[in-house]
Amino acid sequence: MLIDKLHAFTSSRLAVIGFDATVQAAALSLSRPGIGLVVVCNAGGGAEGVLSKSDLVRHLSGPASKTPPVSDLMSRSIVSCSPQDDVHDVWQTMAARSLQNIPVIDVGARPLGILDIRDAMKVLFEQEEMQERMLSNYVTGVGYR
Repeated sequence: MLIDKLHAFTSSRLAVIGFDATVQAAALSLSRPGIGLVVVCNAGGGAEGVLSKSDLVRHLSGPASKTPPVSDLMSRSIVSCSPQDDVHDVWQTMAARSLQNIPVIDVGARPLGILDIRDAMKVLFEQEEMQERMLSNYVTGVGYR
């Protein structure tokens, strides 16, 4: 199954903030239910980085200092997927890198959504259940009589 088929899930988890946004704006976005990652975009709407709840907590737990823009805190190396990627392949990448969320980015570097690992696991589990039912039906002859 392609990531594009999960658009209803991924688009609802998308949170985008500007490159010069404040830490408070990022915290507000991350405080919304179901949001675990924000995509930091440039003025043209292209993804420049990501900021997770962990990044924010790491900053807030450090020594008190001035409040930097999110561009100082974000991860610039974005691990992302495209709508045409296979869910299983993306899930493997997420598991290997211990990522809970991964942005879905189009060819123009514009964010389309955020894939949560729980959504990917749910889809993969449902696919396995369907294959098991089909195999069981084949072995028992259901639908062939």
